[in-house]
Amino acid sequence: MDSKPNELSRWSWRKLFQYFVQGLIILAPIAITAWAVISLFNYIDNILPSFIHAISPVTIEVDENGNLRKIPGLGFLIVITIVILVGWISSSYIVGKMVDFFGHVLERTPGVKFIYTSVKDFFEAFAGDKRKFDKPVLVNVDAADVWRMGFMTQGEFKHFGLTDHVVVYVPHSYALSGIVYIVPIEKTKLLTDISSAQAMKFAVSGGVAEINEQIIT
Repeated sequence: MDSKPNELSRWSWRKLFQYFVQGLIILAPIAITAWAVISLFNYIDNILPSFIHAISPVTIEVDENGNLRKIPGLGFLIVITIVILVGWISSSYIVGKMVDFFGHVLERTPGVKFIYTSVKDFFEAFAGDKRKFDKPVLVNVDAADVWRMGFMTQGEFKHFGLTDHVVVYVPHSYALSGIVYIVPIEKTKLLTDISSAQAMKFAVSGGVAEINEQIIT
């Protein structure tokens, strides 16, 4: 006699849990993205007023408690403006040569060289004219029928006598890290039907992201 109410109760709890998981799937990415953006927003807004006040004390006012007055979003807006302005100015020939000279000096400075070149190469790998992650490939490194998704960063690797080898970077899922493989070129398959952004998204998401086929011309 009591079996029906028990079954109904289990069904209700199962449905509630299902709705909870579904809501979590929808809200979690939105909440995490919003938290990351707001955290970056607040971080820049917190450090920039102190920097500006140190250079020009009259620019940023101080309240009755001795704290710098903050205008929400001003710091973030200033940083974006400076980055755009630097990018625009650096496109001119003279400024471009000055930037190259300054970068050359940093590349020859002990201690600073490692940090500067590492950060520079990292950003140039994703954007700009020297992009490296623009050739998505499948690479065979574990077993005959096991493939990893990565990016060919060097088409010819002649160092150490490896003339028929290429360099492939394989990103780790849900991480900013990855691993570099030097493999024979026949162990790679160049992917020409998806973009490099889709390949990166697929690899970093652990293979759960959908791939929309798009012929690259």
